[in-house]
Amino acid sequence: MVRPTTRPVGSLQIAPSILSADFADLGGAIRAVASQTDRLHIDVMDGHFVPNLTVGPPVVRSLRPLTETFFDCHLMLSDPGEYLESFAAAGADGCTVHVEVGDTGALIDRSRALGLSVGLALNPDTPFEAIESWLGDVDLILCMTVFPGFGGQAFIADVLGKVAQVRAALDARGLEVDVQVDGGIDVRSAPRAVAAGANVLVAGSAIFGAPDPLAAAASLRAAAAS
Repeated sequence: MVRPTTRPVGSLQIAPSILSADFADLGGAIRAVASQTDRLHIDVMDGHFVPNLTVGPPVVRSLRPLTETFFDCHLMLSDPGEYLESFAAAGADGCTVHVEVGDTGALIDRSRALGLSVGLALNPDTPFEAIESWLGDVDLILCMTVFPGFGGQAFIADVLGKVAQVRAALDARGLEVDVQVDGGIDVRSAPRAVAAGANVLVAGSAIFGAPDPLAAAASLRAAAAS
């Protein structure tokens, strides 16, 4: 069963990314920021679609008993369809796939059949038109504000124009779909992303790389809401 996020669609949500957390104590890292977490972002990389390897369903399964927080799994995989069932069984609430891998309609349908919340991501150099026809079929659009593969990269401000395009198209069609940004999000870039139309902010190093991750998450929320 998909767990609801703590805030309604369209409202400001903070999504700490465990990619930057201490993997020796992921449970502790998650609990430390729980009061400022609306959804937990889990970056899944296959070393093929992106040049890095991270976690898989066993890690999701191990974390699931620790929290009721919505698990937002970002599948940076060449063949996400092969793993959707495993992530759903492990306790994922939502899975976001990349439009660049193709087979988008089938991936959306398979995710729905598994009871997953559906996200569709696009890289910084992928145009808005690549996802335009799918806006009414998903729960979330993820505009990458860095090229995926590694944490701690610099925010690509040029993507904000695309974020604005997505938000304008959703509003024009009356669609209740979250707009997420991921990459280089901190207290400086977050307000700009929100102004462009994003409402779900993924932050890794800005939160887990700070001396006080909970305070950093709270500061990020305050900056985004200002």
